[in-house]
Amino acid sequence: MKVALINSPFKPEHGNFSRSSRSPAITKSGTLYYPIWLAYATGALQENGHEVLLLDSCAEQFNTDEILRKLENFKPSLVVVDTSTPSIENDVECAANFKQISATPFICLVGTHPSILTDEVMSMSDSIDAIARKEYDYTILELAECLENGGSLNNVCGLSFRNNEMITHNPDREYIENLDEIPFVTKVYNEHLNVNNYFFAASEYPMVMIITGRGCPSHCFFCVYPQTFHGHKYRLRSAKNVVDEFQYVVENMPHIKSIGIEDDTFTANPVRVRDICQLIIERGIEKKINWWANTRVNLDYETMVFMKKAGCRLVIPGFESGDQQILNNIRKGIKIEHSIKFVENAKRAGLLVHGCFMVGNKGETRESMEKTLQFALQLNTDTAQFFPLIPYPGTEAYHWSKENECLTTNNFSEWLTDNGLHQCVLNLPDLSNHDLVDFCDKARKKYYLRPKYILYKLGQVIKSSDERKRTIKSFKKFYKFLLK
Repeated sequence: MKVALINSPFKPEHGNFSRSSRSPAITKSGTLYYPIWLAYATGALQENGHEVLLLDSCAEQFNTDEILRKLENFKPSLVVVDTSTPSIENDVECAANFKQISATPFICLVGTHPSILTDEVMSMSDSIDAIARKEYDYTILELAECLENGGSLNNVCGLSFRNNEMITHNPDREYIENLDEIPFVTKVYNEHLNVNNYFFAASEYPMVMIITGRGCPSHCFFCVYPQTFHGHKYRLRSAKNVVDEFQYVVENMPHIKSIGIEDDTFTANPVRVRDICQLIIERGIEKKINWWANTRVNLDYETMVFMKKAGCRLVIPGFESGDQQILNNIRKGIKIEHSIKFVENAKRAGLLVHGCFMVGNKGETRESMEKTLQFALQLNTDTAQFFPLIPYPGTEAYHWSKENECLTTNNFSEWLTDNGLHQCVLNLPDLSNHDLVDFCDKARKKYYLRPKYILYKLGQVIKSSDERKRTIKSFKKFYKFLLK
């Protein structure tokens, strides 16, 4: 069966919309995530004999007309359309357009937003035939096989579908336990995408992103994927399977400089982390490519040293706040002293740190925001990001903001600015949405325009050609916002 998987265009005149990142937007640094979940579903379909077309409009800057021409040529029976909260109206409109091609394909939406607001999204257009909720690799595979063989859609777990005038919601699909059976996502990238289109400002370029485990055992009240998509049980690929994919990249994509492990918390199981590192070292892969990973600040120094020895270059923890009460309010499960020790240990181990900070959480005040800025300056990580809380549907943060009447709008298209940049939609008792945005702008300027930091970056650029490439590439995008 012919299946097309589409990352639809959204505000292409303003830049590359990063739909699959945890906070979808056109980023100020130029960061663009791979359509990672579409790519995993593509691999499952392809491995089971289906003919697939994966189109990333956001990376290729395709407009809707170009996508329609490609679909007319391909003539798919099933079209899978990725979505996000701020682009949902656009995504539904694109999907309705895709329905009009001569093949009249079955249209299925995927993503966090329709997984939670399923009925609301289905009601937006009669052209939407179905929604594959949550983790959808095998839901899409079974849907394709069902459509091809004339089976009943009632048997496809995880699917909501239009049944005459009614919407039928099948039972949720069980989360995938044996992640080793899923094809390497990097193989899909290599066959279907131009890897030079994708960029992460803190990583060497070009890079790829992989998932080594799904779900997250932590219960942070803002984090979207564990609450809407993959659950809180951390399901793991074996160490051998992960390192086999590293080796695939080295052997088949030799121009790739870095591998990003995009698990919500790669270091949740430190024993497995060390097993992966040991295999990387045994195969000599650390001499050929570096990697980065999302971590928590409880990571121990010994494991950091092992990670560095195995080629890890960068770790990305969520510090979130410099105020302990705020951390408690959002159930982050860490203490300020943990973050301080983490950065000390990471620097001692030779690892770069990209720090993530967030304002606008429960109990936020001007004083607590200032604490966060001073804390960020004290930690002095290689790079840092400052964002207001964005409460996505399905998260505890969204329920809290609704219950406390903090949302400035119920129109999801206003979750971003007209230019596709992150927008704050929260008013707190003593802080407006403008106050939160202004603080983040101020924090970035204060962080990145320090003479000490500028000298550090100049030294880094001089010493390493790879660091020079990624720093200059991100600076070209970022400086106009930083100096605004």
